[in-house]
Amino acid sequence: MSREHPLSLHRAVPVLVIVALGLVLVLAFRGPVWWQRVYHPLRYEPFIAASAEKNGLDPYLVAAVINAESGFDRNQISGAGAVGLMQLMPTTAMEVAAAEGINRRVDTKELKDAELNIVIGTRHLADLLGRYTETETALAAYNAGSGNVDRWMSEQGGTTLTAAGFPETRAFVARVLSERARYVKLYPDAFDGM
Repeated sequence: MSREHPLSLHRAVPVLVIVALGLVLVLAFRGPVWWQRVYHPLRYEPFIAASAEKNGLDPYLVAAVINAESGFDRNQISGAGAVGLMQLMPTTAMEVAAAEGINRRVDTKELKDAELNIVIGTRHLADLLGRYTETETALAAYNAGSGNVDRWMSEQGGTTLTAAGFPETRAFVARVLSERARYVKLYPDAFDGM
């Protein structure tokens, strides 16, 4: 009976693939700045800066939300129907657009426009930050909806949310906060003088 060599090709290829992916991941978070920027892009700075300033928000937080939601792909549509850079549900976008004084129909096609999506998404985030006392709670509401967050908070008997009810929402909040710190480090002068 012949035994196969432990480093035969069909065993070595998956190991090499895993090692290569691990290396790419390490470089994305710890590699040279230019490499990290590939995985943490920043686009639409003038729109982000203007909307963040108008709504009293940290532009790095807005950039982090955009990267976590869409990876800066303005044509992104989620399985749930959220659209564009900031992944806005069309019904929410219509409500926020009306409050923002945008008097036109805001549909899926319109929400793929980077400037409009950032204007509406930033206003929505600002409204949530005004409603809740913690950034983490507002981000959870941005991801899972205010109704879910209000229910989770009432179940906890508090005014702030310490643990989101959906694992996806907990991961989203952690990712946005991590991305915000990374954007400050990778693009320290991105919003100076805008």
